[in-house]
Formats: sequence, C-alpha cells, structure tokens
Amino acid sequence: MYKIDLQGNKLEKLQERSFADHGFKEKKNLQEWIDKEPTVFGEELLIIQKEFSGFSNTPERLDLLALDKQGSLVIIENKLDDSGRDVTWQALKYASYCSSLSKENIRKVFQDYLDTKNFEEKAKEKLAEFLEEKDYEKLDLNKGVTQRIILVAAKFRREVTSTVLWLLNFKIQLQCFRMIPHSIGEEHFLKVEQIIPIQDAEEYMINMAEKAQDDITSQAERQRKKITESATKKEFWGKLIDQMNKKSTLYKNISPSIFSWIGTSSGFPGVGLNFSADRSCARAELYIDRGKANRGKANRGKRATEESKFIFDQLYKQKERIDEKFKDLLTWERLDEGRACRIKTEIPGDVLEKEQWDKMQAFMVKNMLLLEKVMKKPLMEIKKKLKAREHGTEEGSG
Repeated sequence: MYKIDLQGNKLEKLQERSFADHGFKEKKNLQEWIDKEPTVFGEELLIIQKEFSGFSNTPERLDLLALDKQGSLVIIENKLDDSGRDVTWQALKYASYCSSLSKENIRKVFQDYLDTKNFEEKAKEKLAEFLEEKDYEKLDLNKGVTQRIILVAAKFRREVTSTVLWLLNFKIQLQCFRMIPHSIGEEHFLKVEQIIPIQDAEEYMINMAEKAQDDITSQAERQRKKITESATKKEFWGKLIDQMNKKSTLYKNISPSIFSWIGTSSGFPGVGLNFSADRSCARAELYIDRGKANRGKANRGKRATEESKFIFDQLYKQKERIDEKFKDLLTWERLDEGRACRIKTEIPGDVLEKEQWDKMQAFMVKNMLLLEKVMKKPLMEIKKKLKAREHGTEEGSG
C-alpha cells in the first residue's frame, strides 16, 4: 500500500506491520472495529451479539454473531496475525450450534446486545427495519442450513484455505478476509481484502468445478424464480394502483413494488394507509407507527410508542361505530410488544396466482376507499388532541 503525496506528487510506501507490532488485541481492537463498522466485509450486516456463548452444554464463545440481508446468521471468527490450524473446525462448530437458534432466540440475543449498549431500541423493530419488512411477524430468520461463516486473519495457513475451498463445493458459505495493519509515521491504516478464491488455489478450483455444476444450476434456478416472483408482484401492484387511480387520488404518486406491501400517507404523519399481499392473504390496513415523526427528538423510541398507542386507543373508543361500517370485518391489533399498531381487514389469497387477482384487488380497493373515508374525520380530531397534548406537556415541563 502507498500513500499519495499530492504536494510532492509522489508515492510514500506504507509499512506493513503485524497486529502484535502495534500492540493491537483481538477482542479490544479487531473485534470492536468490526462491531462498529461491519460494512468492512463489503455488505450490510447487522451485528446482534459479541462473545456469544448461548450454546447448550459448552462454555465456548464465538467472536461476533450477525445477520445478513437475507435473514441468515453470519458467524464471524477473528484471529490476529495467524489464522491457526483449527479455525475452520472451530467456526463450523459454532455454525452448527447456531443452526438451532429460533427466531425468538435471535430476538432475545439481539435485545441483550442492545441493552448492553444502552440503546433505547427494541430488537423486533431493528430487525424488521434492517430486513426492510414492515411486520416483524413475517420475518424469516435462520431458515434451514443458511448459516454463513466469515474468517478474519492477517495470514491464513494453507491447511485452512484448502479446507475452506473444499467446503465451498458443499454449499457451506465461507469467506476468508485478510486484515493487515499498515503505518506511516503516527498514522495507522488497515488493508482489508477477501482472499477466497486465492490465486495459487486456481488449479484446485478448476478440478472441483465440475462437481459443483449441479449446485450452480440450482442456485441459478432459485435466482430466476426470485426474479419471476418479483416481476409478478410488481405487475400485481401496478394493476391495483391503476384500479385505485380510477376511483381516488390516494395512490396517485405511488409506484409498483416488488415487495409484499405498498403504502401511502393518511395525511397524519406516522399513520399510513397500506396494502399488503403475499402467498396467504390480501389486506387493506391502517398502520400506525410514529417512529419517523419523532426522529431527532429526545427519547424518540419511547415517545413514538406512546403516541402510536394513543392514536390507536383513541380510535378504539369508536370501535363499535367503525366496525359497523365494515360489517365487523376489521381486526384491531394494538401490538403491545412493539411500537406500531394496526387496524386491518383481509381475505385469503395468493399474490403469485393471477387467477385470484380480480377477487383480491376488488376487496382491497373497496376496503381501502372505505378505510380512508371512515378514518379521515377521527384522525383529524386525534391529530388535534395529540398536538394539544404535546403543547400541554411542553408547557408543564417548563
């Protein structure tokens, strides 16, 4: 590595050093760096625990446990200047232990991590936000044999890289990253590079390639299926939006999505009028989440939760009148364990089955128009109450 000296128009070579030369430690330094900046691996990861020891009948601890954008667990094992001989076996053990973690186990582990950091955040909300899903209950975490392993060291022994390359042919997701400290004067730098595959293993990989072709084909088929499903969902939402636009301007500025829901504002910040459609149902809902409306405010998490529940409770006082308009087809979900609340109406349906679209979309459009009409006046009144409540609180605190 070189530092560019613009003033002198020259390169200054950075001195490659060992972690030991700098006095850097595995837990105190390397582990903390990754914890604070997991994008160092070139992707978005959510660290959910450090020094995880939640294994039955063993005192062993893995360095870092994370989730990737597919909801798969990522086991991160750190070594300093040398990978050692047994790091692969160690990481495989940890992956096998983690394979049994349920969705609730993961939530508890992550909540412990957040509490240790003194973050005023709920694990459910953070997990849903990271995985870009509105509803935590729909999240799929740690499904099947999807666990991944990331090994970190300044130098990897050949027995380690050989084992890793062999394991890759059996759908075990393994990556090796070299992290090498450099310095120039009092400045320190860290070079990060993924070394699997490595150049001197090229011949070995070619020899193994034929054995992996079936796996590659299967992976390509899954990717094609995912693309097809995304296109189908986008087509579904496009037709639904067209139907809505014939009767209302509510969804005029909304574009089709490849996800399981689309939404628009009710005119009340943090209160959305959302459609949802997946493999099980079609839904129109009022979704109450004051999280974004409280950004930048003190105790925003607690405040957002209190406001969301306040809006729901005020609407619930009118439940009998509102239910009558919907012929008792509404479901009221206060969702006490989370920040948000929901009032919904739904029917069974499969968004990927086009022959069901007419029935699903007719139901969704009809009930969304009714939902907007019925909720408009109560929401305006609640909005005034919330403002008066905030104003009173601020005056009282002065």
